[in-house]
Amino acid sequence: MSTATQAKTRAVKRAPSKTETLLALKTVSKDMRAYGGFVWPKRGSVEAPDWDQRPVCGGGLHALGWGIGSGGLLNWEEDARWLIVEVDQKKGVVDLEGKIKFRAGKVIHCGDRKSATDFLFKHKAGLQGVVGAFVVASDHESATAGDYGTATAGDYGTATAGYRGTATAGDYGTATAGYRGTATAGDYGTATAGEGGTATAGEGGSLIIRWWDGSRYRFSVAYINENGVEPNVKYRLTDKGVFIKAD
Repeated sequence: MSTATQAKTRAVKRAPSKTETLLALKTVSKDMRAYGGFVWPKRGSVEAPDWDQRPVCGGGLHALGWGIGSGGLLNWEEDARWLIVEVDQKKGVVDLEGKIKFRAGKVIHCGDRKSATDFLFKHKAGLQGVVGAFVVASDHESATAGDYGTATAGDYGTATAGYRGTATAGDYGTATAGYRGTATAGDYGTATAGEGGTATAGEGGSLIIRWWDGSRYRFSVAYINENGVEPNVKYRLTDKGVFIKAD
């Protein structure tokens, strides 16, 4: 399965609401240029010069509605600018696979990854799966982040992150990360990672990693202090589904 296909599978489709203000997450280079050379403002109104309302890529401004969608579509350079755009839905919004496109909006925030994702949470309660977000939950609570995000939960908590994400849970917790993700759980916890990922657990914990055997996906399971698997050590799988130390 290709990375592009996996990205489409992971993408969360959220039909734009016509009854609320839609905030969109957009990343650009440090000189405010997007893919194709279009220059975004740091603040203020922006409009697509080539608006096309057909449900195809191109012909509009592209972003992630409420920060939800495919993380592979964002700029992950350290100096990238992260924008929050207030979208004028009356002028046109189209829901595409893993993103939205729209005709016009207003940039209301320009900052870095954390400031932009925090801005979304501040203005929309209950968001789940925001790409690149840093989500922290207390004991017995759940933290969910999207692709490339970081989810951290306390003891007995549940931390879930998407593609290339990092999920960390405390003792008795459950940490789950997606493709090439990093999952870490404390004592008696369970760490589950997707294909190409790593898993770590404390005393009494369990490790689960997904892998492809050439014809189907399988899950390899290991238990701390059995068959040489040590606590608090990062593990990955060989191409035969065997646990080995990652470092």
